[in-house]
Amino acid sequence: MSKPTKKTKKSTNQPLAGVRVLVGRARHQAGALSKELRNLGATVLEIPFIEIRKPKSFKPLDSALKSLAAYQWVILTSVNGVEAMWDRMKKLRLKKSALHHLRIAAIGPATKKAIEQRGMHVDVVPKEYVAESVVRSLKSRVKGKRMLLVRAKVARDVIPNELRKAGGRVDVVEAYETVVPESSRTRLRSALKNPKRRPHVVTFTSSSTVRNFAELLDAKHNPASNFAEIRMASIGPVTSSTLRDLGLPVDIAAREFTIPGLVKAICEAVNGR
Repeated sequence: MSKPTKKTKKSTNQPLAGVRVLVGRARHQAGALSKELRNLGATVLEIPFIEIRKPKSFKPLDSALKSLAAYQWVILTSVNGVEAMWDRMKKLRLKKSALHHLRIAAIGPATKKAIEQRGMHVDVVPKEYVAESVVRSLKSRVKGKRMLLVRAKVARDVIPNELRKAGGRVDVVEAYETVVPESSRTRLRSALKNPKRRPHVVTFTSSSTVRNFAELLDAKHNPASNFAEIRMASIGPVTSSTLRDLGLPVDIAAREFTIPGLVKAICEAVNGR
């Protein structure tokens, strides 16, 4: 059997060679997705659709953290929430031991990893990394329990509403907010107009990235002509629903709602599997 040529080896090891992928994650979080895509041969263009900012006031979060002894559960739905919570604990000079009596729920593996890197144990990670699955994992365990949900300023209310129905007492506190990065507007429009930079795939890792993408382009008024021959890749069902709500297609959908799952789905779609 003859040895594989360089071309064959490249196509096997770099299934995304020649594919331009637009990554719209927040600037400080784009690295992991971009690295995986580049390792598979993709040409990556990073233009953030989302910017993470501190909330206008930390008072609600600080008050909750000072009262951790009153809670039985903490629910964290993103790495951003983990980072904000631990930063505020440092500012307030609260020790990690203040969390030791708590049970902790994380919405997915990245959030779980961020918590564990800070020396804490995660008790619950749902099978699917969406709010509905968090509720299914917790609703039989929350009656009479007081719970702290740390999240973004704007988020779906599935978790607090459903856990309250199950008998839990849920306090929701804002740890950060997401905004549209105005500096991306010109860059994004320019990239879509330039045939040499126009992406073959655009990735969406949250509903916020979808809404902000549409706002940056005013895309909802004429999506079909704006995005001909561009594939929209979604990390999960909530993100996919937001794409459809805004009149955008879901060409690629991850079966596992994680960054590796999204990358795998892109590879399979591009290679016709």
